[in-house]
Amino acid sequence: MLCKKLLRIWPQVQTVSAEQDVYLDSVALNLHSFYSGLERLFVLIARHVDQNLPDSETWHRDLLHQMSRELIGIRPGVIGAENAVNLDGFRQARHLVRNVYTINLAAERVVGLMLALPGLWNKVQVELLAFADFLEELAKA
Repeated sequence: MLCKKLLRIWPQVQTVSAEQDVYLDSVALNLHSFYSGLERLFVLIARHVDQNLPDSETWHRDLLHQMSRELIGIRPGVIGAENAVNLDGFRQARHLVRNVYTINLAAERVVGLMLALPGLWNKVQVELLAFADFLEELAKA
């Protein structure tokens, strides 16, 4: 739903207008929400399936990498390594929005994330659904 919203407003952001900065801020905040939602899911998996939530200073990055690894005897990788690398750009942008505000988020970076979003979301969604199937099979066992 959030991805559809972002893709719907993206053409307006690309048009040069006096309100372009407002649209960019909106897109940046929605990208923040996109990654935050994924991270909340990853936290739940780390706590309840892995029983190991990273707690270092770099726990956000560590969590993303943890989700890309298979934990032998526990679970397959939740997302692929390539998608983890691509999602890391969203994690970094989320950090900027959350801690430094959108004024410091370059328009070029937002453009790059928006260009990557449709394909990345399709791949991640497939992986998350496959992981949900794994959890269902685990529950049956």
